[in-house]
Amino acid sequence: MLRKERAEGTAIGVEAESFTSRGLLFPDELALRVVTRWLENRTRFLLDGFPRTAGQARSFDDLLAGRNLPLDIVYFLELSDDEIRSRMLGRLTCTNCGAVFNEAFHRIDLMTPCPQCAGPLARRADDTEAALARRLAQYRGETLPVADHYRRVGILKAIDVTPGRDEVFKTLYDDMKEAA
Repeated sequence: MLRKERAEGTAIGVEAESFTSRGLLFPDELALRVVTRWLENRTRFLLDGFPRTAGQARSFDDLLAGRNLPLDIVYFLELSDDEIRSRMLGRLTCTNCGAVFNEAFHRIDLMTPCPQCAGPLARRADDTEAALARRLAQYRGETLPVADHYRRVGILKAIDVTPGRDEVFKTLYDDMKEAA
């Protein structure tokens, strides 16, 4: 949602970029504005990376209750700090098409042209050890309480994402298909 807002140059997108470009979470109120707008006229949805704070979770729960749209399940994607570090510091993004790759997974480096469009690859400015330390501290202080909240509500399901994107997608797909 935010990538779309940034690409369209909306005020919300520009505001969000001022936080994400520094490796920071954006304020709850900003996240809720984006999600509220996106949810208009939707009755089924799957969100990734939201809510990220207890405040966002409470406000989101209230928003959904007001629309009579209860959450069925919240997936908690688990990954070790070492694996997070490896994936983040090995991330490369195409400056042309925006595709994201990982040096280890895709066996590429900064000198490799983008496999999708042959554009140049670059590291994000916020993919640094210092930014990672800030993100992990924010995660522990802000996001883990969200998992605890939904665990208490009884709708949290933890999934180990170490196997990688394809296996995680299959697990999620199979789980959602089974629940439908």
